[in-house]
Amino acid sequence: MTKQLLHLVFGGELTHLESHDFKDTDKLDIVGIFPSYADAHRAWKAAAQRTVDNAHMRYFIVHLHRLMDPEDEGEHEH
Repeated sequence: MTKQLLHLVFGGELTHLESHDFKDTDKLDIVGIFPSYADAHRAWKAAAQRTVDNAHMRYFIVHLHRLMDPEDEGEHEH
């Protein structure tokens, strides 16, 4: 059985292009939690393309499985 590797995709409008600080954390767009990096990457790409006209809007992929099990660094999916 393959180990489940959860990934969170979220984004929001940044205060500056050079930062990772969001203008309003109440307005973060939580795209979802996905069972693989490939699924998360597809969702990330779709969200980023929807907001391409706003240069300050950025989406990120967070490797939840690494936060949940930081001892297990042996799993690399990309």
